[in-house]
Amino acid sequence: MITGLAHAAVCVPDVDTAVQWYADVLGCRVLSPPYRMDGPAIERDMGELVPSPVVVKAAIVGFAVDDRVIELIEYPSTRVAEVPPSIVHAGLTHTGLLCDDIEQTRADLEGRGVTFLTAGTATVAGLRTTWFRDPWGTVFILMEKQRDRARPYWGQFAQNENTF
Repeated sequence: MITGLAHAAVCVPDVDTAVQWYADVLGCRVLSPPYRMDGPAIERDMGELVPSPVVVKAAIVGFAVDDRVIELIEYPSTRVAEVPPSIVHAGLTHTGLLCDDIEQTRADLEGRGVTFLTAGTATVAGLRTTWFRDPWGTVFILMEKQRDRARPYWGQFAQNENTF
């Protein structure tokens, strides 16, 4: 039985550069600095997914010491396929990040050179939202809870209300 969500992985061409960006720009904590994996164990794990020889360089970043983290992952022996970001293709399309003050957080991120995909913020389903991407094209939605901040983000929408 599955018991929880552990991580989302972001493939990048240079994990060291990505770790620095996620820490400096987004404010992530580096929970596990970049490390390299190669050899028989990683070949057994990913050999059917990544061309041999399988070499992985990865790091873990997050906002707290828990299982909800972002794994930044590089495949040094494989060329990274770059595709334009899209939220309308099948599969994982974006990652949601919470903040306390969306206007201030957006201004801070813009000051650090972050590219936003929407002109401003919106209010929908009990959340204030705005969209941006990292330098490698990964799309994020920044969300500020509008109701009870102790409730999960998905519990902000009051289904008995007819307004968003």
